[in-house]
Amino acid sequence: MKNLTVIDNPLIKRDITYLRDEETKEYQFRLALKRIAYILASEVSKNFNVTEVEVKTPLEITVGHKITKDIILVPILRAGLSLVEAFIEMIPYAKVGHIGLQRDEKTFQPVEYYYKAPKNLGESTVIILDPMLATGGSASVAAEFLKGRGAREIIMANLIAAPEGVSRMEQDHPDVKIYTAQLDRALNENAYIVPGLGDAGDRTFGTL
Repeated sequence: MKNLTVIDNPLIKRDITYLRDEETKEYQFRLALKRIAYILASEVSKNFNVTEVEVKTPLEITVGHKITKDIILVPILRAGLSLVEAFIEMIPYAKVGHIGLQRDEKTFQPVEYYYKAPKNLGESTVIILDPMLATGGSASVAAEFLKGRGAREIIMANLIAAPEGVSRMEQDHPDVKIYTAQLDRALNENAYIVPGLGDAGDRTFGTL
């Protein structure tokens, strides 16, 4: 799993525990998820290139920095929306695209129903956002869509990943770096991550 970075942070470990607990209320779930997303955004940003710029302080002129490339966030609907707010707060100039993919409950394969993204994908760093990397099917399709529309630098950010999903992404898209807060054990017979935290979308938006 050479393209995978698992973030080792005590605050993440604490909040992953909140997310796993079936007794955690929706508002508590959302807050814990957002706290993790801030740390994810910070870790992902370590990939960003910077350019030196001149800046005048109240005392003198010194050297500052700006991010070289535009940043485009692409949440996979709908669960990926839960990560957008924290990433936008950390990267306020980022643009946001959307990919709508839903899982066929019989085949477990992703089915596209929506796509909209900024036009300058090729000149930007594109960050795919999805709380769960399970089979890797949706992530792989999303990366393929984005590459087909010009994206050349893609990063993926997840809360929890399964080894099967990471392997699928490394096979299909070895150039995509993956950042996750937790690597779980495996997928069960229904292709859900275990031990996992259930359906991230349903628990975020209260649609259980």
